[in-house]
Amino acid sequence: MSDAAPRESAELRSDRPHPARIYNYLLGGADYFPADRAAAEAGLAVNPGARIAARANREFLRRAVTHLTRDAGLRQFLDIGSGIPAAASPHQVAQALAPETHVVYVDNDPLVVTRGRALPSGHGSIEYLRGDLREPDDVLRRAGTTLDLRKPVGLLLLAVTHHLRDEDDPHALVRRLLDALPTGSYLALSQVTSDLEPAGWRAVAEDFAQRGGVLRPRSRADIDRFFDGLALVEPGLTLVHRWRPDERDQHSGEPDALVSIYGGVARKD
Repeated sequence: MSDAAPRESAELRSDRPHPARIYNYLLGGADYFPADRAAAEAGLAVNPGARIAARANREFLRRAVTHLTRDAGLRQFLDIGSGIPAAASPHQVAQALAPETHVVYVDNDPLVVTRGRALPSGHGSIEYLRGDLREPDDVLRRAGTTLDLRKPVGLLLLAVTHHLRDEDDPHALVRRLLDALPTGSYLALSQVTSDLEPAGWRAVAEDFAQRGGVLRPRSRADIDRFFDGLALVEPGLTLVHRWRPDERDQHSGEPDALVSIYGGVARKD
């Protein structure tokens, strides 16, 4: 996430790396600028596992949305910090199982919104909004024009909370979103940890800071706090490639230290 205010008219900053575009580069996409590629390559130079972490996280996203659609019966998703549209996006996964599913994507990079709004109408009921996790009330108000927030929602916060500073109080921001959602809603969240590869992730975080960005790896205990008061589904909070791996995964056998992202799915009772 950038530090810019989440305005629809905000100028695209191609000279400054943005996590959504860095993530796109790590996933093998083409929607990035030289500044994003330079930041990604600098991160890989000090932590070669960053590319594996991004791709394992993407597989976790697919499995989590599959579970929430097929097994939990959700038909609404709010994906904040969604990133640039890519293969196996939540609407593709969910609508393949339930075509009536509604998905609202929120990101503060204008390129994400531009790419998302250019998707063919045949993709079903989806909406892309320019917004910021740090402004949860604004996100909820605008998402509520597409989603029925009186009915269960799948809140997706995948690889986004580590772009919040501690002083942003990310746990309170997540709690504000959850408090606005009804019983039967779910949280799917993943976040980088430095528990397993502290030197590598510390170096990446320092490089982010030098480029004007934020990367804040957190301990497993700190990540577990995002799920306070919720009922975690099995296998609980775990490294993302260990969360219900299936035959489609390409990274389920990777060493834990190369993944270094914890994730979980939990229900609001």
